[in-house]
Amino acid sequence: MMLGISFFQLIPESLEITPFYLVIISFLIGVVTFRIIDRTLPHINPELLKKEKPSIERSVTMLVIGMALHNIPEGLAIGVGFALTPALGIMIAVGIAAQDVPENIATIIPLYGVTKNKTKSFIIVTVTILFELLGFIFGYYFLKGTSLDLLGASPALAAGFMAYISVEELIPAAQIRQNLKVGVSGFILGLICVLVP
Repeated sequence: MMLGISFFQLIPESLEITPFYLVIISFLIGVVTFRIIDRTLPHINPELLKKEKPSIERSVTMLVIGMALHNIPEGLAIGVGFALTPALGIMIAVGIAAQDVPENIATIIPLYGVTKNKTKSFIIVTVTILFELLGFIFGYYFLKGTSLDLLGASPALAAGFMAYISVEELIPAAQIRQNLKVGVSGFILGLICVLVP
């Protein structure tokens, strides 16, 4: 669904306002930026959790900090969508929520293992989500009043974020090789959901 939103909604929206070269540059900046964030900051990667068993407390702390900072660009993508049209913002929010819900569940479990307190673990994960809200506020309020070129480049930037998330995290997490029919069907269904007016 997020790939569909990127290529069928965000990129065309960006092309209506901004020159082609600026759309391509903005998209690539989005991909590269999220790649740097992804490589620099720890966040939920189930395969990594299986392989590595370093200091639990430090790992969980770094995981929570990484997730909080990782959520800012996601909020930015949602804010940019809402700055253009509410329908696009809702579509982006649904796509990102599909990734965030399992990620937050996967974060709260090791966090509870360290804190031994359900309420504290829930509050900490909720605080990481607030960083997404900060990204949204910046994306919506700051970019809404800027020049047409910057506003037009923003959806392409958000498309770069979302394309990277889809290819790097969501598709591998779906374990398409093990469930090829289900994975391909889910991918096609997601694209159809984006295309239906």
